[in-house]
Amino acid sequence: MCGIAGIFDTRERRTFAPELVQAMNQSQFHRGPDEGDEFLEPGVGLAHRRLSIIDLSSGQQPMHSADGELCLVYNGEIYNFQDLRSELSARGHSFRTHCDTEVILYAWREWGEACVERFRGMFAFALYDRQQQCLFLARDRLGIKPLYYALLPSGELVFGSELKALKVHPQLPRALDPRAVEDYFALGYIPEPKTIYRDVHKLNPGHTLLVRRGHDLPAQKQYWDLPFTPLAPASEAALAEELVARIREAVDIRLVAEVPLGAFLSGGVDSSAVVATMAGLQSDPVNTCAIGFDVAHYDETRYARMVAERYHTNHHEKVVSSDHFELLDTLATLYDEPYADSSALPTYRVCQLARERVTVALSGDGGDESHAGYRRYRWHMNEEQLRGRLPLGIRQPVFGALGRLYPKLDWAPRFLRAKTTFESLARNSVQAYLHSVSLSSDAQRSALFSPAMKRELQGYQVSEVFDHHASRSPTDDPLSLIQYLDMKTYLVGDILTKVDRASMAHALEVRVPLLDHKLLEWTSGLPQAMKLRGQEGKYLLKKAFEPQLPHDVLYRDKMGFGVPIGDWFRGPLKQRLRDALLEGGLADTGMFDTEVLRRLVDDHQSGRREYSAPLWSLLMFQSAVAEDGFTVGGAR
Repeated sequence: MCGIAGIFDTRERRTFAPELVQAMNQSQFHRGPDEGDEFLEPGVGLAHRRLSIIDLSSGQQPMHSADGELCLVYNGEIYNFQDLRSELSARGHSFRTHCDTEVILYAWREWGEACVERFRGMFAFALYDRQQQCLFLARDRLGIKPLYYALLPSGELVFGSELKALKVHPQLPRALDPRAVEDYFALGYIPEPKTIYRDVHKLNPGHTLLVRRGHDLPAQKQYWDLPFTPLAPASEAALAEELVARIREAVDIRLVAEVPLGAFLSGGVDSSAVVATMAGLQSDPVNTCAIGFDVAHYDETRYARMVAERYHTNHHEKVVSSDHFELLDTLATLYDEPYADSSALPTYRVCQLARERVTVALSGDGGDESHAGYRRYRWHMNEEQLRGRLPLGIRQPVFGALGRLYPKLDWAPRFLRAKTTFESLARNSVQAYLHSVSLSSDAQRSALFSPAMKRELQGYQVSEVFDHHASRSPTDDPLSLIQYLDMKTYLVGDILTKVDRASMAHALEVRVPLLDHKLLEWTSGLPQAMKLRGQEGKYLLKKAFEPQLPHDVLYRDKMGFGVPIGDWFRGPLKQRLRDALLEGGLADTGMFDTEVLRRLVDDHQSGRREYSAPLWSLLMFQSAVAEDGFTVGGAR
């Protein structure tokens, strides 16, 4: 796993200062502490930091083709590289190394832009072709590995694994994108392809960008999408058997490494299934790690221990204080832009723990999205039954009125908290799902933003993001549609971003077998009842692993990976919150209604209301943008 960065002159072949390219590279030292180097010639500069995993003695980057016409910087793992190497060798290409990096070089030469369709794995890379005078950027199908880029006013294209590499360039425009702010306060992250900066973009998952010197910057080009093609009819037993076999194969190809390898073990279904599969594939005990908390409500270690004992793993766990908020400043540095998932804190800790024993760890990420494991899927499908019986023309006025009139009872048992349900029933399916996953409602964000900020938005709302993806969905099945929306937004913008930054902060490579694209293509076609049956999510996955995992692990309530931020804001972080939101800080940006900010803080800290989610979002926003000195007009 590595970090990449670089500059490409889209107009001519100007010379770049070596010190600039080196500084961009060094900003990502944490992603690859083993080695680093740069390549420069007129019109291009490529930089690479390496975390050595395969072919430790060679594979250094930037890597050149034998004739020197191609140069590559690459972050990731191509798990089928050996098969591709054999195929390319048969076509006349000669290899000097035994690593996957060189395979990308000659795959480009053999298949051009279509080379990415041959790769199975996680990757983000930049390939310079001197003969064609072009730079080819590519990102893996699910967005496991990140890639940022920006076209500067000078005509220079800058790119990097993390936004911090681009920020090194003194000419990078840092004007705020107000649409990204709207998205962030709705979702808690900034969805692809936006970033907090108007002129900086993320390369979308499953997309490429071919930049030719002397030509305008083209649009990103999509090469893959999740198909949701229904599978041929089969019995439950046959599907369960095939699912286990496919997961086994996806895990198996991810066990190749020349460094210590292990797995995260949270005690949930997904990570437990991965560990059980690993145990059946290797003779040595699996190295597993888990983080526990000193508050029982957040602690899952006893379930992780059940799996560890069953498979006799080399289990390593650590109990951390629930008051580990000293990482707050670290988060802003890690994520570069606003990011409000508080589970980033324990994720950072579990990556830190894993790195003490291993350099590569397998995780269970992606299981909830692919097998409908989130509780919100059940709630949405329950609401869909009513939406299917009543037309929108009736639901909108009736449930819209109920939603406005019913009080918001955050403190009450769930069956009494009907306000969100009424509001969802007044919407169409896509907007209802957005409403259910949003950290704040349209009305709450409207109240939060100042009149000047609303003018900047020019009527834009986060709903455009979901409508965009829904309009391109390959399926109209209600459950598959919201899974697709999550794959395009929450999975890549929140989950995979969290894991990438937290793991790379400790030079740890994380592999995600449940997001193998061939496995996903198959699971996407499963019948709805094999994913969500009644109120049971992950139905087939749980049935398939009943012989291998304890019943209490498979069928317990999902706990999540959270931290008690609500208590922090009433206790040890009370004054810090007030300083950041009310005493200068956000209040001086002109983006927010200061009276609303004060009411949120006062009502939460007095115990009158529970506002931990929006307050955390505000605090993380302030932490991320403080150095830029943003104001409502985007000035610095």
